[in-house]
Amino acid sequence: MTPADNCDNQDNSNTSHGEQQSSSSPSPPSTSPNSLGKLYGLGIGPGDPELLTLKAHRILTSVPVIAYPTMENGKVLARAIVADFIRPEQLEIPMPLPFSVTRSSQPYYDLAANKIAEHLSAGRDVAVLCEGEPMLYGSFMYLFQRLAQRFPTEVVPGISSTLASAAMLGAPITFRNDVLSIMPATLDAGTLRDRLAVADAAVIIKLGRHFDKVRTILSELGLLERSLYIERATQPNQRIIAISELDPAEVPYWALILIPSQTQPT
Repeated sequence: MTPADNCDNQDNSNTSHGEQQSSSSPSPPSTSPNSLGKLYGLGIGPGDPELLTLKAHRILTSVPVIAYPTMENGKVLARAIVADFIRPEQLEIPMPLPFSVTRSSQPYYDLAANKIAEHLSAGRDVAVLCEGEPMLYGSFMYLFQRLAQRFPTEVVPGISSTLASAAMLGAPITFRNDVLSIMPATLDAGTLRDRLAVADAAVIIKLGRHFDKVRTILSELGLLERSLYIERATQPNQRIIAISELDPAEVPYWALILIPSQTQPT
């Protein structure tokens, strides 16, 4: 499974979107037929549309083609975040991803890259939507690996959910010479314990079904009192709750735990 940093595989939206026009017979290119289109990786932030950067908005509203990951059941958050900015004439390429620990997502990225390459080869710019920051656990990285050597490419940074969560929690993460560690909850228990034991400050992402394991480790290391929980940061259904009150069965994948630094500012 290769889901993004809060990126492109949310379960908040029940809206499914098909490609508005077939990629096999797309509309006329926006540039010269002899030139290649440009690939954009757009970081669209953690969920609040107002956290979209001016640059990402400009590109999003001007490219002829947009692409975004979806769950296989059609649910998608990436598009929902920027839905008000999408123009009816823009072509859309939904990219279904399995988000399963038992199935490889690589064939899905191969298929998505091929669809995007058709448009780029025909001279059409394509913007790929990525929640959070494209180069931090972002699904766009896997398309970047497949396409950046073949087509002009630009990555537009976005606000990561790890940083947005600190703002929503009102918790400064690091002071002075502190080192911040970002780690996925999907790590095995031993590795996660070893890394947390030496961390000045940490963010644990991709909680979901791994929450109980993480909570046990935090308790063993005496870190529970410092740990802060948030899910779906900056979105309308954001929730901040004490870890002791959480039901592990209700913790979504799109939740994280922040362990702020103990350093006192002077």
